[in-house]
Amino acid sequence: MAKKKRKIKVNLRQSSQYYDYNLLVSVILLTCFGLIMLYSSSAYSAQIKFGSDMYYFKKQAAISAGCLIIAIVASRVDYHVYAMFSGWIYLIANVLLFLTKFLGTELNGAKRWIYLGPLSFQPAEMAKVAVILFLPTLIVKMGKNMKSWPAFWVVLLSGGLTSLLTFAFTENLSTAIIIAGITVGLLFIVFPDSRPFAIGVILIALLAAGVVWYVKGNLTSGSSFRLKRILVWLNPEANSSLGGYQVMQGLYAIGSGGFFGKGLGNSLQKLDYVPEAQNDMIFTIICEELGLFGAIMLTILFAFMLYRLFFIAQNAPDLLGSLIASGIFIHIALQVVLNIAVVTNAIPTTGITLPFISYGGTSIMFLMAEMALALSVSRQIRFKNQEA
Repeated sequence: MAKKKRKIKVNLRQSSQYYDYNLLVSVILLTCFGLIMLYSSSAYSAQIKFGSDMYYFKKQAAISAGCLIIAIVASRVDYHVYAMFSGWIYLIANVLLFLTKFLGTELNGAKRWIYLGPLSFQPAEMAKVAVILFLPTLIVKMGKNMKSWPAFWVVLLSGGLTSLLTFAFTENLSTAIIIAGITVGLLFIVFPDSRPFAIGVILIALLAAGVVWYVKGNLTSGSSFRLKRILVWLNPEANSSLGGYQVMQGLYAIGSGGFFGKGLGNSLQKLDYVPEAQNDMIFTIICEELGLFGAIMLTILFAFMLYRLFFIAQNAPDLLGSLIASGIFIHIALQVVLNIAVVTNAIPTTGITLPFISYGGTSIMFLMAEMALALSVSRQIRFKNQEA
């Protein structure tokens, strides 16, 4: 009997190392699904522009495969090591955002890309990872002081600075909103007083209502293109020349798909009716070809990924790991919800891509970096072995 008790005691003290293979599987499934839909949505335009229907697919597949392998290797490194360099990563990201205004290459009317020989990347994508890593490190360093108002403002201004630089120097409003959302989300988790968040929601709602009221009665031909996007959102049929055409074609694609869709590869709207369908409007092609069923399956995949990130955040060994996983959760959730809201015309167009699905090498690279961080946190989770 004594031996049996000792055996139980020893086993309860043992702990097994964990690695969230479920999260890894969700990343692989979303990436593969994204590549399939990328080829389907871009084959026609790629053939017309570049003489090869595989142009976009081959680039995205190569980047995705390479970044996935690197992410798996990088996930073996303790996330505390990455946190040691979070200040430098944050600083470099902000400097690159500033330099984009002067060294960036203008594409589609905006300077958001920096070219290094044949390679190019968007500093705004790096800024998301920088904030996700830096703010949790800053919060942990503040410790119990995080309950004070000075600490609240330090964290808010740190994230707000990156958001402001993103908007001011790259004209990327969507990413600026996401960075601000990550900042506020992390503060909501750690700050005990919920009043500033409630006041913030009310003020934003009032501001949005005021802007909509102003646009409806005072918009002129010389107004900002962002104000014109609000007018398009309010009445896309009457404002096709201002961008309503793309919105309407996207809605036609969604509506014509029915429940099971027209079949993979059978979209009509991707034949240049929806411009650059492989980018932020790819969800409309998914709905047209795979129908509501395909949209639901994709949503379930994203929900599963978010569930795994929530699980990692809940079981992380320390506050730093929990906040890093929470920051990634907030980012993915915000981007998915905002992209679907844009393509269904629930909110004005902002140019937000669908994670792991839309075309974009820089986006995939830094999304995989976030997954590496989440998997690194999961490796530090320990579960007690309850076997007798």
